Amino acid sequence: MMSDVHVLSAQEWEHFLERYPEAHFLQKREWGELKAGFGWEVVRFEVEGSGAQVLFRRLPLGWSVGYLPKGPLFPGSQPPASFWAALDRVCRRKRAIFCTLEADRWEHEGGFAFPPPWRPSPRPIQPPRTLVVDLRGSEAEILGRMKQKTRYNIRLAEKKGVSVRPWQDLEAFHRLMEVTGQRDGFGVHSLEYYRRVWELFHPSGQCELLMAEYAAQPLAALMVFRHGRRAWYVYGASSDRERNRMPTYLLQWEAMRWARAQGAEEYDLWGVPDADEATLEAHFTERQDGLWGVYRFKRGFGGELRRALQAHDRVYAPALYAFIRYLQRGVS
Repeated sequence: MMSDVHVLSAQEWEHFLERYPEAHFLQKREWGELKAGFGWEVVRFEVEGSGAQVLFRRLPLGWSVGYLPKGPLFPGSQPPASFWAALDRVCRRKRAIFCTLEADRWEHEGGFAFPPPWRPSPRPIQPPRTLVVDLRGSEAEILGRMKQKTRYNIRLAEKKGVSVRPWQDLEAFHRLMEVTGQRDGFGVHSLEYYRRVWELFHPSGQCELLMAEYAAQPLAALMVFRHGRRAWYVYGASSDRERNRMPTYLLQWEAMRWARAQGAEEYDLWGVPDADEATLEAHFTERQDGLWGVYRFKRGFGGELRRALQAHDRVYAPALYAFIRYLQRGVS
């Protein structure tokens, strides 16, 4: 118990979030509960109407590292000084070597400043740059903002017999994820992880699992999240079968339609290479490493290129922090 910090229970955090209907889904209670089941400790606190859900990963010898994803939540233009002081107390109680904070702000928005001694982090946790599709207007207007080839592929998938529907087969989804991870070279969570995501977010309508199929064969699937006016495409997978039928294009379009029906006004495609638009457009045809492989696909949906405010670190144990960052330099 942290007597000098108002730590909130999960239920109290739910009540606190009622003041912030546009909070990022990574600050939702459900996300904290998800992470608590997979090796993280969750601390939620508030001070003077400002608050945060902070995750701590335990390390040997009683140390930890902290992560504050897409927060904090606060009234006005800046968190009060008391918030930063409370966050320091929480992190020190947890013996955090450092805490990484990724604010829910875009670079072009400005209006958010990290007080000293916060420093720019050399290693973001979430992809800093993304494409955000405007879901306002009619479906015809949204399609009209897409590139012609993408619109063509959406219609082609329909003509070639691809259909999209809600899905509940988490085991089959995980198998698709494993195929995609092996093909495209990215890490895949366990079946238990995706099942827990579904159990936490789906009953309240904050998440849907959609699957594109042809002749009763699953070809592609994705999980889309929605809270407030925003939606996020976070997990996606596709098989190596029937790719000429363009199932992933129709799948994304149906995810956008689902998000609109839930009240979302924008759809975050969740991650493209961290480069400016001129660089992306100059090199996307020749590069396939990292997120470059998906940029060619995502760019066609007419999204606006945005970059999140840079992640920052608050260091509590400088020597150990320097050692950890040194070890991470060679890890992509």
